[in-house]
Amino acid sequence: MHFDDDEPVFKKSRLGTNRYEYNPRNPVGFALIVISVLLVGGMLLLMHFRAGPFAHPSAPAPVSTGTDDTWRYVPGAEDPGDVGNPGSGPSTPPEGDDPAP
Repeated sequence: MHFDDDEPVFKKSRLGTNRYEYNPRNPVGFALIVISVLLVGGMLLLMHFRAGPFAHPSAPAPVSTGTDDTWRYVPGAEDPGDVGNPGSGPSTPPEGDDPAP
């Protein structure tokens, strides 16, 4: 490719009056084109392989706000109502409170 140092780095685009584009006939303009293509290609590869800034975090973010008094459902754990008073679970009324006949 023939480079000319007298060519401007940017030239007006044919698409509009206020747009400029890199001039590939200038060595600096050609270098800017090559660098831009390599950067975009590298970013696309990083996104595809989920590497670099696009990698998943190694540890999941904490769900709670840091307080331990938050109730959480744990499958298979005992119901807290059954621990101190067996027989007064959520499905049965408390002892001594008989419904009216």
